[in-house]
Amino acid sequence: MARYDRAITVFSPDGHLFQVEYALEAVRKGNAAVGVRGTDTIVLGVEKKSAAKLQDSRTVRKIVNLDDHIALACAGLKADARVLINRARIECQSHRLTVEDPVTVEYITRYIAGLQQKYTQSGGVRPFGLSTLIVGFDPYTGVPSLYQTDPSGTFSAWKANATGRNSNSMREFLEKNYKETSGQETVKLAIRALLEVVESGGKNIEIAVMTREHGLRQLEEAEIDAIVAEIEAEKASAEAAKKAPPKET
Repeated sequence: MARYDRAITVFSPDGHLFQVEYALEAVRKGNAAVGVRGTDTIVLGVEKKSAAKLQDSRTVRKIVNLDDHIALACAGLKADARVLINRARIECQSHRLTVEDPVTVEYITRYIAGLQQKYTQSGGVRPFGLSTLIVGFDPYTGVPSLYQTDPSGTFSAWKANATGRNSNSMREFLEKNYKETSGQETVKLAIRALLEVVESGGKNIEIAVMTREHGLRQLEEAEIDAIVAEIEAEKASAEAAKKAPPKET
């Protein structure tokens, strides 16, 4: 194995590209991120580490706009993410300038996935160590979309998905609990999924909500805390209802 993980362009005899697999491991060790698509709302949520006492927390953002109608969250190496985000933003503006129309979510996802794939097949480079969740509304039909890309350059569309640390646990939770929701219910589902793996509640969660009318809006910490408290209360009442003795008929 040691001979085959030195160069990115060399396959091992059993068909593995080890550098790409190591990049996927970097994603698995990154912060948890979740995306949920509702009928009129799309929600992105990420786990955030508590900021240092003297640090300005506004400068540490893991959910960003690519265009007015498209946003991205990522898990993995943040420095790699910054480069990929800048390239995607330039492509969005270049498309507007050339075609005089905004990009579709699928178009920019294909572009990002193509860029990630290019860095698995060229000598002298390494793969991007990040997985992305890309959300937005189609500028022509208004339909919401959620896509995921990974370091190998593959991409796919989802109703709800998670990536990063403990993503399997979140994905299992979403598979059990996902249903078509709208508005605040979509936000609650995303936060409930994150609370499966994030400790200490709302202060370690970053949530952004996108609607077609208002674009992307980052929720304040107080808003997140209020929703977390509501979820905890619902959970407590459900537990109490289970423990209550059955009523006699």
